[in-house]
Amino acid sequence: MNTKIFAPSHPHHPEALARASDRLLSTEKAQRMAQFFGLLADANRLRIVALLAQGEFCVGDIAVALEMSESAVSHQLRMLKAMRLVKFRRQGRHIFYQLLDHHVLALYEAVAEHLDEEESDTSGSGSRAR
Repeated sequence: MNTKIFAPSHPHHPEALARASDRLLSTEKAQRMAQFFGLLADANRLRIVALLAQGEFCVGDIAVALEMSESAVSHQLRMLKAMRLVKFRRQGRHIFYQLLDHHVLALYEAVAEHLDEEESDTSGSGSRAR
């Protein structure tokens, strides 16, 4: 069986392709972004990010709120800190965490809003085309 894969010999929209190519994501950056999103592909880490989107909390309070052990929370926070998603400050014996900057908060809020829209679209009588 001789199966050909269609590959156009020239782009259909060369101007648009040229503009897009100037902003094309490099392989290295794509790999770093995949690692970043992979880190967020854990329900417990996402729950921590969701809590920290509400403000600053210490490890003990995060553990209580999420019904996790403090050591499990600390482990997840170390991973989030390594990817520069959270920052911390020490106050006495307590360590308080918060989201690193507005980019992390904006990302969280955008994804949460998208999922809320998706739920309302599917719960209605019809679906909208996007």
